[in-house]
Amino acid sequence: MKLCIKNGILVSPLMDIHEKYDILIQDGIITQIEKDIQGDDFDRIDASHQYILPGLVDMHCHLRDPGYEYKEDISTGIKAAARGGFTSIACMANTLPPVDHAAILFYISMKAKKENSVKVYPIGAVTKGLKGEELSEMGELLEAGAVAFSDDGKPIMNSHLMKLALQYAQNFDALIISHCEDINLANEGVMNEGYMSTLLGLKGISRAAEETMIARDLILAETLNSRVHIAHVSTKGSITLIRNAKKNGVRVTCETAPHYFSASEEWVVDYNTNTRVNPPLRTKEDIAAIKEGLQDGTIDCIATDHAPHHRDDKDVEYDLAASGISGFETAFSLGVTNLVHTGVLTIDQLVEKMSINPARILRISGGIISVGSLADLIIADLDQEYRVDITKFLSKGKNTPFDKNVLRGMVSYTMVNGRIVMQNA
Repeated sequence: MKLCIKNGILVSPLMDIHEKYDILIQDGIITQIEKDIQGDDFDRIDASHQYILPGLVDMHCHLRDPGYEYKEDISTGIKAAARGGFTSIACMANTLPPVDHAAILFYISMKAKKENSVKVYPIGAVTKGLKGEELSEMGELLEAGAVAFSDDGKPIMNSHLMKLALQYAQNFDALIISHCEDINLANEGVMNEGYMSTLLGLKGISRAAEETMIARDLILAETLNSRVHIAHVSTKGSITLIRNAKKNGVRVTCETAPHYFSASEEWVVDYNTNTRVNPPLRTKEDIAAIKEGLQDGTIDCIATDHAPHHRDDKDVEYDLAASGISGFETAFSLGVTNLVHTGVLTIDQLVEKMSINPARILRISGGIISVGSLADLIIADLDQEYRVDITKFLSKGKNTPFDKNVLRGMVSYTMVNGRIVMQNA
């Protein structure tokens, strides 16, 4: 099979390309990148007035399968990811049972391969049963295909155990992704602690719950000279800690999620449980700091933290609602709308945050469009406006506070290994 994408603006930062090109794809491989490819022996896609970008890579999502298929399953999660422009995703270990042994990892990998679509990379559990008591068999999980380790959804409260996890991972040069939350300081809060939580009569979560644990993990990583990745950064103080650690040579990377630069604690004012997320939505000052951290490189990645829930998990009192936002299908548009069109990032920089850097950190393929590379790419119209409509979500999770919001940036095609896995044109 031959396919030619014509007249699109190619953005490939690793190749230092940002201009109009045609791309010829044969048998899943990019074989030509030229100004005007001629011929009649291939199919065509006219990408006029659109951008050709490396496929997005999400290094933090929840597919809920096995165990919570009523929230999401691998098939629906993959379809939602493709709709959002993701060609590779890394799913967290908090399934039932958790991904703490090879059999569960094989189950996820095989089920994903049957979809013949978006590439799925399982993340293994740091501790057995996600209980924070005993380390999992990391070596066995790595051999089975784990790309990193995390107990995301639960912090590793025991500092000695976290030290052992970092040391053990260092033997394999593996990555620990840390869910930084001191559950004692969080103290069963449900939103950001401050004026708004007092006004609404909701129990607040101190920013110290996040920042204290980040400080601990940065100290451990520096002491051990080990890699650590900080998940879902949400506060100004967290960014300052990570920025200073990077300056001091600590081997730390970090991510934020689209809702942390797109929505603030003020969105909770009508008690919409779709605004409940962990860590919670923060202040406008925190949003400004996150944007600055994205600009100066302190924040390496934008990950969705896709956390789909059944309606019954959200259609309850705010205090009882499950935490999480269904993020695959709005992440790119939120980045384009709130970062690119506002001048915070260029489209090239957004590609770095959502494709190049997560692929580099996880050490998987992705983030590049070049001759000889696999054709994992998307075609997107950065100016096209649309209204978010959860009834059209492919994910089982309809839980998003961005429903009915008008966003810019529509993915027209998603291609994996040169095959169109999503078309919205």
